[in-house]
Amino acid sequence: MKPIWSAFVALLYFFSLPLFAQQPISIIPQPVSVQAQPGVFRLTKATSIHFGQLPGQYAANTLAEKLSRTTGYPLRAIPGDRGGIQFSINATPNPALGAEGYTLDVTPKQVVIRANQPAGLFYGMQSLLQLLPKEVAGSKVAPNVAWTVPAVRITDQPRFGWRGIMLDVSRHFFTKAEVKRYIDQLATYKYNVFHWHLTDDNGWRIEIKSLPKLTEVGAWRVERSGKFGQREAPKPGEPAKYGGFYTQDDIREVIQYAADRYITVVPEIDVPGHSMAALAAYPELSCTKAIVQVNPGSSFSDWFGNGTFKMNIENTLNPSDENVYVFMDKVLTEVAALFPSQYVHVGGDECYKGYWANDPGCQALMKKLNIRHVEDLQGYFMERVAKILQAKGKKMLGWDEILEGGVPGDAAVMSWRGIKGGIEAAQGGHNVVMTPTTFAYLDYTQGDPTIDPAIYANLRTRKSYSYNPVPEGVNAKYILGGQGNLWTEQIPTLRHAEYMTYPRAWALAEVFWSPNEAKNWAGFVPRMEAHFGRADAAGINYAKAIYDPIIRTVNKDGKAMLEMEGEIPGLDLFYSFDDTMPDESSLRYTGPVLIPDGPITLRTVAYRGGKPVGHLVTLKRDDLLKRRKEQ
Repeated sequence: MKPIWSAFVALLYFFSLPLFAQQPISIIPQPVSVQAQPGVFRLTKATSIHFGQLPGQYAANTLAEKLSRTTGYPLRAIPGDRGGIQFSINATPNPALGAEGYTLDVTPKQVVIRANQPAGLFYGMQSLLQLLPKEVAGSKVAPNVAWTVPAVRITDQPRFGWRGIMLDVSRHFFTKAEVKRYIDQLATYKYNVFHWHLTDDNGWRIEIKSLPKLTEVGAWRVERSGKFGQREAPKPGEPAKYGGFYTQDDIREVIQYAADRYITVVPEIDVPGHSMAALAAYPELSCTKAIVQVNPGSSFSDWFGNGTFKMNIENTLNPSDENVYVFMDKVLTEVAALFPSQYVHVGGDECYKGYWANDPGCQALMKKLNIRHVEDLQGYFMERVAKILQAKGKKMLGWDEILEGGVPGDAAVMSWRGIKGGIEAAQGGHNVVMTPTTFAYLDYTQGDPTIDPAIYANLRTRKSYSYNPVPEGVNAKYILGGQGNLWTEQIPTLRHAEYMTYPRAWALAEVFWSPNEAKNWAGFVPRMEAHFGRADAAGINYAKAIYDPIIRTVNKDGKAMLEMEGEIPGLDLFYSFDDTMPDESSLRYTGPVLIPDGPITLRTVAYRGGKPVGHLVTLKRDDLLKRRKEQ
């Protein structure tokens, strides 16, 4: 019996190899080339992690730390070139890999990560971690896990050099620890730019030692709850206790933390508009010199249907006042000294010119410059700011409005109002970061607005994934890359910031890293769902709006018709109009449905594999008709 049993065990092992080789490979962003190989690499207590050269030490140490935390194995990184897991810098650089590419070879005997530069080793390490069981993303020892890696050969390098996420810390302040946690999450998905929106109407978050009132006054506002834009304005004498700021030591610590993860921190000082927090500290820098307070989320503007707006409280710096440029020089002197980034973002967006138009100083400046339109004063202001930055060895980066007054040749443009500004800037020879609202605004509602907190626009993960940052007919050499933006008017906590960021930032990570021709939504979905499990293990919040139906109403031959679809493949949509709760026995959506007359309510829910997923969506007839579009 013993020989037979031994033969059975050997046979079982033999047949298990293909099964292990077929383990799903769920890396985000999708590598350029993935070739599955037979077998698996097994991580054990005896596994050694080696780095051949000193530049490989950081990635090796980071891997050892992460693996030790979740496996419980006493792993450490040591110098050498014979480890079970090996990090190596190419002696002769591989031109195809560039500065951030890597190769990852996994066999049953060894894992080898090679790159031209340390950043490539770090990204190869991130891919290796994503090949391990999801429990590796946790923060404590995970018992009873088979720590195996499917054998695979990967060659990978990014499509774009700028792969960014912007976090707005003005509307709501996030602590230094929270910012670090967010940066860690971005590093997992090979982002390399953290755009830090540090100033706005609702708070000044960076210490400027030569202008102490910016944080003594500008970093704090009265505490309010409720929907941003509808809150009560500050009352006279009311204490301002909500907010916070980062000291320059905090800033240095975050910059180094990000740099260790090969992420560049790009600061934003938003001027000349969006400056109410600065004016609360130094009101003499405005046209009216009026005393203002840091805005707590109360309304101070009127927005009109044609895209124009009016500010009812001044939030702009005075471009005709030389003291404003002294102020900007002081701010940018300290910002430039803190941040190694070659770019400093200076905003330039949504600048209301009404107070300029009525200011004698601005009118005199316009006459001196032979300017007929008040809008052109922003070009003058931006040119002055650009020269200040150039004197400090920095380049200006701004939102696409900076194009309206003309910009210096070395200035870069962030195109947010669609892609038009990016096209114009690239055609003018400017570097461009593409971040249009229609694909990249992470604060937009990501599911049905009856489920997720409603905001002024909607952006599904599928649409984010569909984006191509290089517009047709534009020279790709001017497109630095792309960026997702998270504005935080409606995002008071890091937990909700995560919910709004993911999975859309995973989709954008693939947009910015992977070859455009290799993108495939149906192929991305199972990898995205695998990363839901990894996020659960890591305690990271995320939205499941992808399981909720997309609901439209169209007019067809004078009749209101209901149209629905699933955002991801394989969903069955069940619905009712008769005040019953829908399940798999209800009506199944197969095509456009006439919306009945009367006081009816649509209820619909998605099923997959016979089980409900996502949320129940409920819409009354009047709400359905508000979504009506002509077909």
